[in-house]
Amino acid sequence: MRVVLDFPEIETERLILRGPKPEDFEVEAAFLGTDRSKYMGGPNTRMEAWRKFTARWGSQATRGFSMLTVTRKGDDTPIGLIGPHYPETWNEPELGWAMYGNAEGKGYAFEAATAARLHAYGTLGWTTAISYIVPENTRSRALAERLGCVLDDTVTPPFDTPCLVYRHPSPEDL
Repeated sequence: MRVVLDFPEIETERLILRGPKPEDFEVEAAFLGTDRSKYMGGPNTRMEAWRKFTARWGSQATRGFSMLTVTRKGDDTPIGLIGPHYPETWNEPELGWAMYGNAEGKGYAFEAATAARLHAYGTLGWTTAISYIVPENTRSRALAERLGCVLDDTVTPPFDTPCLVYRHPSPEDL
């Protein structure tokens, strides 16, 4: 028996943010298997990539949201992941992102993150969001700052990897 979950579809000027499709796995596994995924706990084996990929369905089923696949309008090939993320052991919800190499430097991450944050605040009813970012991940830090995030040293990350915590502006401050 196959269960079909209802993922949102968010449209921006150039992008579609949508739920994962089984055929997306090869692109995601290829990214997760490279050193480029080091800021997300990679590189990952194919089995680890599969677990991360399928965890998105689990999050959607149990939390009502998950990271979304980012595609360009008119091209359904994944170019990244972005969206709400809130594992059970974490203190509060995170807005996370990862853009694949061919999509970097084009403003897609900012466009997608802005839409994902509006979805988290407006549709999901979040009142706050953070982003955990490894200090060496300068591109991610720059994106967080462009989104108006500020460092928040009052939050203790729920894992051992050293990281910075960026606090997103509240819905009222957007």
